[in-house]
Amino acid sequence: MPYDSSLDKKMFYETKEFESTRVTVGVFSYNNGEKKLQISRENVDPGGDWRFSKLGRMNKEEVGAIIPLMQSAIEKMGE
Repeated sequence: MPYDSSLDKKMFYETKEFESTRVTVGVFSYNNGEKKLQISRENVDPGGDWRFSKLGRMNKEEVGAIIPLMQSAIEKMGE
């Protein structure tokens, strides 16, 4: 069965922006299934547009900024 975006519920979604990147923490439930955490990264391209990128490694500033978001996400996963 192909992915259907109308079945994907966003329970929590918050983004932290840095100089040329932003990291988003979200909790999603697909087709009323288990709530799952998603962490993603977007980088600014030369044209100034945001482009999806692999999360890869994070520096100390990024980790410090998203840990509180992850804690909020955990609370939403328990609801």
